[in-house]
Amino acid sequence: MESFLRNTGEKALELARKRGVEAEAFLLQGRELSIEVIEGQVETFKEAEEAGLGLRVINQGRLGFVFTSDLSDQAVKQVVEDAISISRYTEADPHNCIPQGKYDYPVLEVYDPAIPAASLEAKIELAREVERVARLSDSRISIVERAGYEDGEFTSVIMNTNGVYASGRGNFCGIYIFLVGEENGDAQNGFSVMMRKNYKDLDAGFTGREAADNALRALHARTINSAHLPCVMEPYVVTRFLSLLAQMVDAGMVQKGKSLFAGKLEQAVAAPVINLVDDATWTGGIGTFPFDGEGVPSRKNIIIKDGILSGYLYDCYSASKAGVKPSGNGQRGSFRSLPSVGTSNFILQAGSLSQQELYADIEKGLYITEVMGMHTANPISGDFSVGAAGIMIENGKLTYPVRGATIAGNLGDFFLDIEALGNDLRFFGGKAAPSIRLKSLSIAGE
Repeated sequence: MESFLRNTGEKALELARKRGVEAEAFLLQGRELSIEVIEGQVETFKEAEEAGLGLRVINQGRLGFVFTSDLSDQAVKQVVEDAISISRYTEADPHNCIPQGKYDYPVLEVYDPAIPAASLEAKIELAREVERVARLSDSRISIVERAGYEDGEFTSVIMNTNGVYASGRGNFCGIYIFLVGEENGDAQNGFSVMMRKNYKDLDAGFTGREAADNALRALHARTINSAHLPCVMEPYVVTRFLSLLAQMVDAGMVQKGKSLFAGKLEQAVAAPVINLVDDATWTGGIGTFPFDGEGVPSRKNIIIKDGILSGYLYDCYSASKAGVKPSGNGQRGSFRSLPSVGTSNFILQAGSLSQQELYADIEKGLYITEVMGMHTANPISGDFSVGAAGIMIENGKLTYPVRGATIAGNLGDFFLDIEALGNDLRFFGGKAAPSIRLKSLSIAGE
């Protein structure tokens, strides 16, 4: 497949060269498998495969972009013609650019042959096992809405008229479950998801038990009075805040003035315990790959070091605008889209404390297990006010579940108020964080 994609790309670039324009061919072939079971029976089974070309041309500073899933010679020729035609109607921008090759790429383990080698029956059995473990863990698990297994693999080839040639093959796999725990008329949802680069690392038992525990610990929750309290947040909740932080260190957003961190390089933007990296070379990370969506080599980017903002994330366009080199963060979801700034493995590095040690000396506080409405937070002003649920901390122990609370504040203060980090680093997709402890959060209750 790689040689076919390369030949297709070469045809497109050759046609573009003859027309005197710069061009980049982004070729992707992908396959996805998705299995869902309910009560042990396969409810849905989907397998999809596609291949395509996204062609970007730069014609005297003007950008043209066209994509196609038809890779015949005639279609490729048409794509080049259409992209050049479109470029005549777009505005010239001196920062429209494609990377200058040639590059050396890091050698990374990003393809696990055990994923395609595992039988379909084994994959179905993994989904069944997640469901079975959850049901057997406690009689109060009344409904399993769905349990599933999924995997995907892709071959990516990126080449341009400036000498870039990058090719690689990667894959991933995952399991998940959504369920309901019920007792004395109260019902609560629980879920767990595990995405891995290696098939052998999927743990059906852990995933099933965690989802059940997440539902059961929320049963018979109470409301609390409004207060300012110290808080501990689970890794999953912290990664929700990291998604906002990712927007704030996106150089494109910074350049548009749409980030709280604009103009704050080399300034303290977080507590001294905070070290944040974006590392596309991290062993076993879902976002690990030798190059980004523009063919720029992957690397480890230090974003925040000891609380000081050290750098932003750049694609080729934002790097040109800033007069720096791209950071390897030109990401694209498919051949149908242009690259834009995105994260790879966005990691808040762990501390040394156990989860229990984070709240052992808290007389009264809130252990936050869930936040709702994060999309309403504002990465420009930093203001947020979101729903929250959790467990009350009293005299260093987790006591009763809490719901119906709202936590509010400003992201600028939020990251400065983190006073301790757990040793329980955990990935959720391409974001990873440990548990954190905050000095104080404004909690609106009854």
